[in-house]
Amino acid sequence: MRIVIVEDQTILRESLAHAIDSQADMNVVGKLADAALAPDAAIRLKADLVLMDVCTENDSSGIAATRKIKQERPEIKVIVMTGMPEVTFIDQSKEAEADGFVYKNIGTDDLMGIIRSTMDGYSTFPRHAPGMFSGASALTDIEMEILRLVCKTKTRKEIASALYLSEGTLKRHISEILAKTGYDNILRLAIHAVASGAVVPTIRADDRTDSN
Repeated sequence: MRIVIVEDQTILRESLAHAIDSQADMNVVGKLADAALAPDAAIRLKADLVLMDVCTENDSSGIAATRKIKQERPEIKVIVMTGMPEVTFIDQSKEAEADGFVYKNIGTDDLMGIIRSTMDGYSTFPRHAPGMFSGASALTDIEMEILRLVCKTKTRKEIASALYLSEGTLKRHISEILAKTGYDNILRLAIHAVASGAVVPTIRADDRTDSN
C-alpha cells in the first residue's frame, strides 16, 4: 500500500511514518504538513491511501482536501484523523466522502488494522470523541510549558535555557510530570499529548513540507 501522511506536527508525522513503514505491506511515499498540497501529492505519488489531519499548516483544511481528492480520484482512500474532541468533524468527513475517521489517541495496531480494512472497502467512523490524557489536569503551568517545548522537539538544554531553569531543576520537573501522568518516558508522553490535542505546538517558520 502506498500511503501519504498529512500531519503538521513533526513528532507525530515521523512517528506515524515509522510505524507504517515497519509494516511489510505498507510504504510511506509522502509526508506533508499542509493539507492544501495533499490532492496534487496524492495523485503525483500514486497513493493508495491518505492519512489526513483535519487542521494543518497554513490553516489548511484536511476535510476540504479530502473532498478534492475524492472528487478527482475517488479510488484513493482517505482516512481523516484529529486529536480535537470535536464530534462534528465526523459528519463533515462523511460529507466530504472520506473512507474513515480516527482520533489520534488510537493504538498503532488498531490504526494499521483500520488502514487495511479501509483498503478492503470497509469504512470506520467512531461514535464518540476521546478524552484528554490521564493526569493532564494535575500539571502546573511550568510543567505544561515544559511539555509544550518537548512537543516542539526542543532538547533539555534548550528547554532549560528558554525557561531559565537549571538542568537539575528541569530534570525534577520532568520527573514530576511523569509521576503525575503515569508515563515512563517524556517523549512518549509528548506524542500522546499532541495526538490527544492536549498540546498544540506552534509551527516553526522553518518547518517545511517534506516528501519522498
